Amino acid sequence: MKKQISDRYEPTSVEPKWISLWEKEKSFEPNLKARESFTIVLPPPNVTGSLHIGHALNHTIQDILTRIERKKGKSALWVPGTDHAGIATQVVVERELAKEGKKRTDFTREEFEKKVWEWKEHSGGMIQNQQRLLGESVDWSRSRFTMDEGLSKAVFKVFKTLYDEGLIYRGERIINWCPKTLTAISDLEVEHREVKGKLYHLRYPIVGQPGKYLIVATTRPETMFGDVAVAAHPDDERYKSLKGAELELPLTDRKIPLLFDSFVDKEFGSGLVKITPAHDPNDFEAGQRLGLKPLLVMNPNATLNENAGKYAGLERFVARKKVIDDLQDLGLVEKIEEHTHSIGHNSRGGEIIEPYLSTQWFCKMKPLAELAIQAVQSGETEFVPKLWEKTFYEWMNNIRDWCISRQLWWGHRIPAYHCKNCKHIEVSETKVNNCPKCNSTEVEQDTDVLDTWFSSQLWPFSTLGWPENTEDLKKFYPTSVLVTGFDIIFFWVARMIMMGKKFLGKAPFQKIIIHGLVRDKEGKKFSKSIGNVIDPLDMMNKYGTDSFRFFLAATLPEAKDVLFDESRLDGYRSFCNKIWNSSRFILMNMDADWKLEDLESKYGSKLEPMDKWILHKFNETLANYEKAYSKFLFFEMASQIYDFVWGDFCDWYIELVKPRIYGKLGEESQEIAKQVLASILIKALGLLHPFMPFLTEEIYEVFSEGDFLIQTPFPISYNVSAGDEGVQKTIILQDVVTQIRVQRAENGVPLDKKCKVILKSSEPIVASAVKDFEFSILQLARLESIEVNASYAGEKTDSVGAFRFGEVILPLAGMIDFEKERARIDKELQKLIQEEEKLASKLGNENFIAKANPDVIEKEKEKLKSVRDKKEVLQKGLEKLG
Repeated sequence: MKKQISDRYEPTSVEPKWISLWEKEKSFEPNLKARESFTIVLPPPNVTGSLHIGHALNHTIQDILTRIERKKGKSALWVPGTDHAGIATQVVVERELAKEGKKRTDFTREEFEKKVWEWKEHSGGMIQNQQRLLGESVDWSRSRFTMDEGLSKAVFKVFKTLYDEGLIYRGERIINWCPKTLTAISDLEVEHREVKGKLYHLRYPIVGQPGKYLIVATTRPETMFGDVAVAAHPDDERYKSLKGAELELPLTDRKIPLLFDSFVDKEFGSGLVKITPAHDPNDFEAGQRLGLKPLLVMNPNATLNENAGKYAGLERFVARKKVIDDLQDLGLVEKIEEHTHSIGHNSRGGEIIEPYLSTQWFCKMKPLAELAIQAVQSGETEFVPKLWEKTFYEWMNNIRDWCISRQLWWGHRIPAYHCKNCKHIEVSETKVNNCPKCNSTEVEQDTDVLDTWFSSQLWPFSTLGWPENTEDLKKFYPTSVLVTGFDIIFFWVARMIMMGKKFLGKAPFQKIIIHGLVRDKEGKKFSKSIGNVIDPLDMMNKYGTDSFRFFLAATLPEAKDVLFDESRLDGYRSFCNKIWNSSRFILMNMDADWKLEDLESKYGSKLEPMDKWILHKFNETLANYEKAYSKFLFFEMASQIYDFVWGDFCDWYIELVKPRIYGKLGEESQEIAKQVLASILIKALGLLHPFMPFLTEEIYEVFSEGDFLIQTPFPISYNVSAGDEGVQKTIILQDVVTQIRVQRAENGVPLDKKCKVILKSSEPIVASAVKDFEFSILQLARLESIEVNASYAGEKTDSVGAFRFGEVILPLAGMIDFEKERARIDKELQKLIQEEEKLASKLGNENFIAKANPDVIEKEKEKLKSVRDKKEVLQKGLEKLG
């Protein structure tokens, strides 16, 4: 056995060593001989991306799960990979070309695609290198990319199957259009922001009734050239007399009908809405119901087209101003109000999205959504926490067809071939050269590519080799757990369930763990515009990766967001140092030829009370850790192992056994103490390892015989019962010492003052415990003497505290200056009273309660409770002093 570890823990030297060793020894590859498998597929980050705080949280949770299940003997596979991220990648590559003074259109499509592949090979692996730094135990040999040949094959098979079944079709619908990148984008890529704008109340003259008009409100007057009707509610008494009326569309020579439909909210505004089917999704649906033909008035680049008459060619916002100016000149503006409303922006560039009528490829979602609903209703797939099921059902029951085509060059090109001769469209998994209908060779593949989410929805099974019936697919599908944020339940999670059920007959995962977001300590979202963004790599470099990982898990409450408070990272760095220093102390006291034995078989009958107690405390910790793990309560798991290692093991057991370690109580007692210390340390490292892989592996290396901690079995409990007399005696020791320390602190007894303590108890086990532990109690509580006296009468100046078998009495006469102590306590009390008033006032403020993040409110409540508890202790102290 190696004798020592370095005097300081240096993450910068330890972490690269283990990253390299784990990969070299293939520690992350699944044990294919294991009977039971455990599988996670990593939500594939964009190939353009870098590790952000959300990734760090999500990936840490997955790594904890994988490392635990690997140690539990399962064939644990964590599949990594990246997403080709259509629009994001194309934008990045176009930006690189712009530096050379070139544009995408300077190249053929094939040449541009080649440029993107080159970029991907040279620059696209950054995030996976950063994942390694986080210590992620993914099987890198199985890393996949959504544009890999195998995954592309899966995409084309799914497209053709759904097309043949009539679930994919080509049609004209309203989509999210980005005028800057000139493509449709998914709902997920639309970022809705509250924007201060205006609400324009416009007058539409009634045909044949000079001087009379109806008032219609709009936020986008530039689209009025696409109006095909104005609508009122059928029950609106104000407009019933106008049935059959027509309105003059201002600034045009067109007339449009006044129609009646129940979709109109008669209580809102004037109770009238203009219907512009080509530029509003709700209007489009209304137009379909009412048989109205859409009229497109905008070009793809957001300039107005020929249908806007003299405004043709004007950019949309320039046109808006011009239209309003002209309407005011004609007296057709009733009023203009300030109006804050939500406007969609392209999350990848910030351009304002235009709802736009376009011919695109769509997927019918209702039949597929029914499969996903059935999977969750039957319990085949379970959301954790369960509360997310309600959100899932709401989305599924209100699902709309999905626009799957994008006007990009980078991505899976839609496998549809258009015949120029007879206009036939042939969908095929392989290239089509001749039209199967007219045999013409004038066949051209569709120029659009598929939405990135189309390929990523197949991720749980395409990464395992589907559509081939591979061994990986047989062994590892369905996967065990999916870990993700709530923000992509609809866009990704639900679609994966649909595709898994549709193409493999099984939901792709048994459990879906939904975690919150990471926010700053004030509860705000991280945002570049606010300037509060945290780089995980900076935190890892500053505090060590293990501290950072432990922080993320320990501060992740169930169904709530993580509040990022850097000061807590410093605390977890101290925890790492505590583990390291206590391990170093243990190793410093081991001889070079010392060996770890099987503790219970060799020393079971010779264990001392304190030994049995620490074994019992480990059992208790293990049981609570496992219980929390069964519910995926990572913060509770972290709390259990933290309290055990820092409190029970370091602060209590190590301090108790020091006299034995130093040989003051004989050689046999010394050896047993060493064996217990090492046994507990190794088992504690086993529980810590999923959270802190680097530190634990480095310490374990000293004890190992060539194996790695990552490969060792999950810790098991000791054969010690909670009712064992030795355990109970040590609990009495702990209770008594804690109570004495509290009383000394409450009464201001200096640490250098040796006190006398009386335990008032008639329980035999108390006297026995004091006899066994007298030396330890005197040392730990800094006492002159301790006695057990069931009939002690007591003095007025005694400080009295309770423990489970009686009273702990600390005589204060001659120990403190009563006047001075009264003044000190009174001063502390005044400070606490002021703080209590301030916190109570804050929590009584309705504005604060309405606007603050719930976690911030909870934190303030905890502060108030702590202040009140301290106040109560000090008030009792004053009473004792008279």
